[in-house]
Order: sequence, then structure tokens, then C-alpha cells
Amino acid sequence: MACTKRTLAFLLMLAFVGVSLGAVHKVGDSTGWTSLGNIDYLKWASTKNFHVGDSLLFQYNPQFHNVMQVTHDDFQSCNGTSAIASYTSGSDSVTLKRPGHFYFLCGVPGHCQAGQKVDVLVKSSSKAPIASPSPSTLGSSPANAPSEMLGAPGPAHSSALSLISPKNSLAWSLVAVGGVFGFAFYF
Repeated sequence: MACTKRTLAFLLMLAFVGVSLGAVHKVGDSTGWTSLGNIDYLKWASTKNFHVGDSLLFQYNPQFHNVMQVTHDDFQSCNGTSAIASYTSGSDSVTLKRPGHFYFLCGVPGHCQAGQKVDVLVKSSSKAPIASPSPSTLGSSPANAPSEMLGAPGPAHSSALSLISPKNSLAWSLVAVGGVFGFAFYF
């Protein structure tokens, strides 16, 4: 019985050691996703480091805005009619699951042309060079795209909120293991 509890505790410890949550980037920071206020989303994105596993949080009024994930060509022409993914809740989280560019725009007529669009460059978490993704593998959303197409940022330092970073994952693992072992030995 004690051996089983120790084995379970060890397996739980191994699971916790690998846990690392990505950063959450609120698009537009405190302004959010809007066409008002002269926010430059391209400049906003250029000041951030996006990595695979990070998430973009789009917060907006769904009566006036939406989020369309599009191809590079559709991004350039502000065309949201053939979106890879579309989001309309007003509080949408998109997990970046691969390195490369992700293109988002507001599909409401005139908003993209007014600057409500963002190009996010996601970096790989490995230090080895990564080939550029083909246009057919651009990110996607849960609304209307295959799951393998969903986003992907890579490793880099970010000022975004990170619940568990590589720097402190060992500490969190030790806390978790201590709690598991304490629980296992309690019985």
C-alpha cells in the first residue's frame, strides 16, 4: 500500500515538473480591441515577445467588433470574408500553438482599414532554427478552423502575465511534490 502511494506521488511529481503555462497577452493592453483611440496594433505587437504556448486575449464590445484570423494576403487587403477562424464573444482567447506569423483583423467594414488589425510573430521555444510555416498552416480558431491550425508562440522573455515560468517551474514542482508526498504519507 505504501509503495503504491509512493509510486502515485512520484508520477504526480513527474507531471508537475513539466508544467509550464504560457503568457497571456491582452491585445491592445488596457485599451483592448477597438477602432477608437488611435491605437497602433502593429506597434503594440512589435513591443511584445510571443512564444508557442502563449495566448492572445481579445477583449471588445461584440456589438461593434469581432476578431477574424486570416491569411497574410487577406490581412494585407483587409479581407475578413474567408477567415481561417472567427471570434465573436467579446472576450476571446487564442492559444498560439506553433511558431510563425498570425494575422488578425476586425471584420466590421472599415475597421481594418482604420488600423484594427494585428500581425503577431510567434517564436519557437527551441533554440534550433525553425523553417517558416507555409501559408496553408496559418493559425486558426475554435469557431471554424481545424485544431491543428491553432496558434503558436515560442520561447522568449515577455512582460505578459505568466503563471509559471521556466525560471520558477522547479520551485512550483518542489512545492507540488512536497504537497503530494505529504498527502501520500498522511495515509
